[in-house]
Amino acid sequence: MTANLTPVEKAALLSGENIWQSRAFPHAGIRSLFLADGPHGVRKQTGSGDHLGIAASQPATCFPTAATVANSWDTRLAQEVGEALGAEAASQEVDVLLGPGLNIKRSPLCGRNFEYFSEDPYLAGHLAAAYVRGIQSQGVAASPKHFAANSQELRRMASDSVVDERTLREIYLTAFEILVREASPRVIMSAYNKINGEYAHENAHLLTEILRDEWGFDGAVITDWGGGNNPVAAIKAGGGLEMPSPGLASVPAIMDALASGELSEADLDARVDELVRLVEWVDGGKARPVDVDAHHELARRVAQESAVLLRNEGDILPLAPGTRVAVIGDFAHTPRYQGAGSSLVNATKVVSGLEALRASDLDVVSYAQGFERDGSANDALALAAVDAAIGADVVLLYLGLDEVAESEGKDRSHLALHPAHVELLSKLRHVTDKIVVVLSAGSVVEMPWLEQTAAVLHGYLGGQAGAQGMVDLLTGAANPSGRLAETYPLSLATSPTAGAFPSPVGSAEYREGLFVGYRYFATAGVDVRFPLGFGLGYTTFDFDDLSVTASGASFSVKNTGEREGAEVAQLYVRRLTDGVIRPAIELKGFTKVHLAAGESARVTLAFDEYTFRHFDTDADAWVVEEGDYEIIVATSSSHHRLTGTHHVEGVAARTPDPALAAYATADVMAVSDEQFAALLGRPLAAAQSADLGINDPLRAMHTASSPLARFAAKVLRSLIDRSERKGKPDLNLYFLYNMPFRAIGKMTNGMVSPEMVDQIVRIVNGHFFRGTGALVGAFFRNLSTSRRLRRELEAAAAAAAAK
Repeated sequence: MTANLTPVEKAALLSGENIWQSRAFPHAGIRSLFLADGPHGVRKQTGSGDHLGIAASQPATCFPTAATVANSWDTRLAQEVGEALGAEAASQEVDVLLGPGLNIKRSPLCGRNFEYFSEDPYLAGHLAAAYVRGIQSQGVAASPKHFAANSQELRRMASDSVVDERTLREIYLTAFEILVREASPRVIMSAYNKINGEYAHENAHLLTEILRDEWGFDGAVITDWGGGNNPVAAIKAGGGLEMPSPGLASVPAIMDALASGELSEADLDARVDELVRLVEWVDGGKARPVDVDAHHELARRVAQESAVLLRNEGDILPLAPGTRVAVIGDFAHTPRYQGAGSSLVNATKVVSGLEALRASDLDVVSYAQGFERDGSANDALALAAVDAAIGADVVLLYLGLDEVAESEGKDRSHLALHPAHVELLSKLRHVTDKIVVVLSAGSVVEMPWLEQTAAVLHGYLGGQAGAQGMVDLLTGAANPSGRLAETYPLSLATSPTAGAFPSPVGSAEYREGLFVGYRYFATAGVDVRFPLGFGLGYTTFDFDDLSVTASGASFSVKNTGEREGAEVAQLYVRRLTDGVIRPAIELKGFTKVHLAAGESARVTLAFDEYTFRHFDTDADAWVVEEGDYEIIVATSSSHHRLTGTHHVEGVAARTPDPALAAYATADVMAVSDEQFAALLGRPLAAAQSADLGINDPLRAMHTASSPLARFAAKVLRSLIDRSERKGKPDLNLYFLYNMPFRAIGKMTNGMVSPEMVDQIVRIVNGHFFRGTGALVGAFFRNLSTSRRLRRELEAAAAAAAAK
């Protein structure tokens, strides 16, 4: 089909037609594709389009978020979710579903962690692959995101992730590698950020050398919305479709590059062919009919299997039928069941905790709001809650993070619940010690208040049926089997990126290297509140009879309790022989084992190409060091049930570099410039120029030379603060605050050209009169160029039709 397109048409095909659709060239047999958000539910907008969840969208099942499903540690369940997402997308005539998100949780402060799976790449990669298999089984292309090292929301479109090659490969790319090799996604969405100085969408090392040449990816790469920068550099590097529509603003640059020889027609044809193959693939798919009620019940089951029981003193749970419960907390009445941002789903129905409890066999004797959702003081609400608790057998206290606490476009500043909410717990404790906290949050929270509770059941963000799933667990209709997919530190101050995340400047330096999450805590010997993989249930399991062979680890698991239940068997590896610097343990396998009371099963966790490898930067290759490895079967990263030793053949062990001595003990919270440069294998970059450029975010205008620009930055910040005080984060404002100037041209459907952006920045830098005059001239040139290109496209279509 490429032969049926003129060079101008090919250039135009690589940018969107509008917010959600690619361009169509019917004379060449190329139809428009419809792309929609969908990490945990389809968000196809019905009216005016935006990419931030502002405008209305068609009703769809809101499943638990990725952070929630990750706690299931169940790839079969994840694939079921993917199949349902794909079916609903197909029913709404969506061709490409923008998800799942699988960025690594470098810090618990990332505002978008609710949308990602885990701090561990092996777990994240296998769960994401299951989603992709499910989605694509319905004839809808999945678009895993954000490739890669996209770890913070602050300055997310204008940040450079500075990371050493080994850490990049082992931590931030392995999850993508697993899903590409296992699930063959038809699309990959590139990240907004730079990686070591080059934007992800124009990074040849990432998109060609690794993604295509090493992993065998043969699909299309698309930008995140507004993430395009240099279209010529992108095409050469392997970046394809630029979304949303920048109008035809990228076309002149592509045509000029073709004419000058900077860009070859072969590179352009390669990107066009990838999009054409995507259209052909989608048109060949078929999806099952959608049963909305069945999908709601699936969402309920997923919430059941993903919630984590963190505490259960005296086996207070499950609650017996007829237990008199006082229900306290605004989250019981108005559930927090999904995150804010581009993933916001218009749920087909939402059941509150209060509704689910009243439909159960528990006796709800009272309800009290308890607190203001935004944490502001209200003594009257707290007093009424204490009164409501008197006389109840058990208090069910619904706590959580509110909508402002975690959102796309904004990172968190702390890990605490609102103090007023915790104070209510202390006041209730004076009335009763039978307090069960039902927690809703998309990411880590500090829990210094844990000892004041009898039980804590954490549902994360459980989707539209999450409240029902939680009540099923509270009453024993289901047995908790969720296990944490991320580490809960005792406090933020003990996490490896404390004080350095998020980076407020242009470069985000990944100085901690490999030591992310449990890899840091286990190696540094730092105590945590809850380790990776932790979770309780209403039954117990024994592990024994470990056998380790060249192919894997086999062992027996027995349900020694009186209830049916499930346990997650986790395989960790520790190198015993001296060699290259490594974390103390690394997750290399897992499976969820369902057993009836008294039942046993023989379980095998196979070794694979990821089990013993590390990336050797000198050899620029994956290698396995010869030596002895401890094979650990565990129920969390710190609860090891069985251990064995296994000798592995491979390359000779290397002596660690003395310059990296701090990394040998994970002493990474105060890495010096010299140590980080040694890890990178290159000097650190020099400081940036004082003048603002097109890739600086609008938030940086507070330092601009222009008083008008500084005033604009102040107004933007005040509008954000006002929206947060109302408890409703304004996602458009968050986007604008972190958006670079160049995105003005990428998000305005061609109304603003790259030349116009240059002049806007010139004005911001204090050259008002010359910048304004040049801006006016650039406006008219852009108008003329756009008209000319549209005429060329119309003429090409007419000529093709006349043949």
